[in-house]
Amino acid sequence: MHMKNIIIIGARGYESNYGGWETFVTNLIKNYNDKMTVFHIPELSHNKKDNKVVKDKNNVKCLQIYTPKLGFVTMFLYAIKALKYLKKYIRNNNLQNVSVYILGCRVGPIYPFLIHALQKEGIQFYLNPDGLEWMREKWAWWIKECFKISEYSMVKHSDAIICDSKAIQNYIDQRYRKFHKITYFIPYGAYLNEKEEKTEIVKDLLKKYKIKENNYYLVVGRFVPENNYELIIREFMKTETKKDLVIISNIEENKFYHKLKEKTHFEEDSRIKFIGPVYDKSSLLYFRKNAYAYIHGHSAGGTNPSLLESLATTKLNILFNAVYNVEVGLTSCLYFSRMNNDLVRIIDKCENFDAKMIKKYETLAKERIKSTYTWESVVKEYKKIW
Repeated sequence: MHMKNIIIIGARGYESNYGGWETFVTNLIKNYNDKMTVFHIPELSHNKKDNKVVKDKNNVKCLQIYTPKLGFVTMFLYAIKALKYLKKYIRNNNLQNVSVYILGCRVGPIYPFLIHALQKEGIQFYLNPDGLEWMREKWAWWIKECFKISEYSMVKHSDAIICDSKAIQNYIDQRYRKFHKITYFIPYGAYLNEKEEKTEIVKDLLKKYKIKENNYYLVVGRFVPENNYELIIREFMKTETKKDLVIISNIEENKFYHKLKEKTHFEEDSRIKFIGPVYDKSSLLYFRKNAYAYIHGHSAGGTNPSLLESLATTKLNILFNAVYNVEVGLTSCLYFSRMNNDLVRIIDKCENFDAKMIKKYETLAKERIKSTYTWESVVKEYKKIW
């Protein structure tokens, strides 16, 4: 019996501290536990000497793909280079029983030319389209059009589509009905009952920003417009809560941050505290567990790993009313819209919750994770199709 070889392309790497794709890849492999399966993960490298070198990380074959730093173009070029080298990599290593999983619709119209020869050899190509990248506010109109074209081409030429959100699956089924594609819904996973630790990083941040445990609303995520930071900050500034708004995000050299500062003058409100990124897992878990409530403003994309982590750890969760978020949270969360004073109303409501009501929401959130979003159930679904 041949070993099963799974190649996942699209994350920056395995065991990386970057974002959703990297978190997904690391946790999927960590929980796979199948001695007859080998994972091969192309990794983004900015070191020319490492190009096409294979590094073994806990029995995961990590293929280094050198790509220069070219801003938002970097990830497009990286994915193309990884796919282009795929045929040679498979032959050089005499890989049998291969499946390729592409994360995100980056490659565009050249995708069929890159995979055609391998498909003829019987290698299956699965695509996870992620969210609707062309809807993100940060992109110029022409970039959005490029994403639409890329999505069309990659959905058309992949063998099957794996969606992490039912809403995305419905979108693919309806928009690309004429392609008669097989689609699967497999979400991300989260961990329940993880132990947090009051690390030195936590102690330093609590002291530096004068943050008190269980006395702050928390926001975690990339500092981009579609995560509704302007809406959250504007609305929070109108509330009378004595609690802080703690924002964990990388804002260095971020133009959007400076624009927002000019528009809202949030620096005049001492409750609003940008504390920078927190990459250490245990430290981030501590901030989640000790928040009074988590505010999730993401409005584009599918199921967000950050949201799942919060449902698994934070007592109260306040989500932007987008179909992807409601699908995850159901009745375990509170929801706000872009309507003026709507988030103010929700925060005021939360301020008046007693311990019994807070416990009710916390229990519902954990039950939601247990029913649909454990890594065990996610891995089980992937094993069915692979």
